[in-house]
Amino acid sequence: MQNKRGYKIEDMRIPAELRPWLYAYGSLTQQLTDVAAGIFKVEPIQEHFQRLNFSDAKWMKMSHQHSSWVRESYLYGCEDQPWVKAKSIFPILSLQSRARIFQHIGKKPIGWFLFQRTNPDCERRVVLLEDGWTRQSCYTWHGCKFIVQETFLPAFEQFIQQNTSQ
Repeated sequence: MQNKRGYKIEDMRIPAELRPWLYAYGSLTQQLTDVAAGIFKVEPIQEHFQRLNFSDAKWMKMSHQHSSWVRESYLYGCEDQPWVKAKSIFPILSLQSRARIFQHIGKKPIGWFLFQRTNPDCERRVVLLEDGWTRQSCYTWHGCKFIVQETFLPAFEQFIQQNTSQ
């Protein structure tokens, strides 16, 4: 069941300030840069290989036996505290195709490449994880499937609350 704005009733416990961010399409990189007056930074935390978990494999319609390359990073706006904890999951099959560029982007945001001259297909789910409200997006980009997970951290929530109440 949905309300007038198209949100599911169970999503109504999401803080009102975060709802537009959790359901927005397009480049989160660009959206954060816009709200932070042009300031944006990526701080990689770790990159590693691991097997797909069952849920992610099912969502991408792949065997959970497949390995994936995982990139975790913090995204910063105009404050010292990170705003978003990002995790990207690229199945090895995608890295053998056009998505291989994502494995070598260092401190550059995935969004700069993902949304450059293209609007990839995206399936979205919103969940509450230990670190905060999270949007998980399964993209199909040039035939490659991968997941980008973005958790909005308390510093971002506070920033949005302060800047929307003025």
